Amino acid sequence: MIVREIVIKNESGLESKAAAMLIQKASGYASNIWIEKNARRANAKSLLGILSLGVSKGEKVLLIADGADESLALDELELFANRGMSDE
Repeated sequence: MIVREIVIKNESGLESKAAAMLIQKASGYASNIWIEKNARRANAKSLLGILSLGVSKGEKVLLIADGADESLALDELELFANRGMSDE
């Protein structure tokens, strides 16, 4: 299991569109992936779970991955978050 703190840089935080993009990205990995905010944890492959955390721009969250490709998953998801939830 790997844990990494990231800052959400997307202008609207993890609202539905950004959350959907994150889910699409996270779903490409075999590892289980979670997002944790203030000791509340949600599956990063679940829209309702992510939205229930209420993550705003500038907030710090923990990305947690556990599985065969956990290191690759966190590296790529962190890069994705640093680009404001964009592949560009």
